[in-house]
Amino acid sequence: MKSSLRIAAGIAGAVAGFIGTIGLLELTGFGNRADPITTGLLAVFVIAPCGAIAGLVLATKLTTRKDANAGSLTRNSLKSLGIVALLCVAGAVTYLLYAYATATPWLNRNGSNPLLVFEVRFPAGVTVPTSAQGITIELQTDLNTMPGEVTPAGFYRDGDQPVIAGEVELAFRTSHRQLAVNIQGQPSRIYPIDLTAWAPHTPEFGTWRRLADGSEIRYRAKWPGKT
Repeated sequence: MKSSLRIAAGIAGAVAGFIGTIGLLELTGFGNRADPITTGLLAVFVIAPCGAIAGLVLATKLTTRKDANAGSLTRNSLKSLGIVALLCVAGAVTYLLYAYATATPWLNRNGSNPLLVFEVRFPAGVTVPTSAQGITIELQTDLNTMPGEVTPAGFYRDGDQPVIAGEVELAFRTSHRQLAVNIQGQPSRIYPIDLTAWAPHTPEFGTWRRLADGSEIRYRAKWPGKT
């Protein structure tokens, strides 16, 4: 039998040995039922791999010519084992890539959400409430919407133009963001937020960005623990 076929038989034997060992452990009630996690890890990562190696060697031996020497059996077994190991590594890498690609894209996985801190400056003559009442803020992305808060203490006038201030959490990693500012009795204003997906911390506001109605917005990303 050709060497490639013996190697293929060894791989098949490894798979059969792994599955067979798992099935045998299940049938015999192996492990501590009070601690199924430890039992499962021991079965999958210790005992079943031993069964896979035994199945690999047995299948290779059965497909090796009777007149072949021990070196040939060892060589074919090691080749099969190497291919099985490569397949396991490839499978693990594929799974990790898939898990990363499909994982929730939290912007800050290990801490509080960063903030989008903003100011909106209105044209002269626009009536703006002096408190939070009558103003609603919403961050809109392709992944979620997040209500924001206005900061009345940060309201001021820039000459004859009223300015409001506020903040909203940046929960997810995305470059598709816009901020909806709604003042009771006025048309909704939608401001594009031109931050990168990672929204790095910036200590100062960016430049004013104007909408067609003459209102302007400036903003920055503020990360936890930074000012």
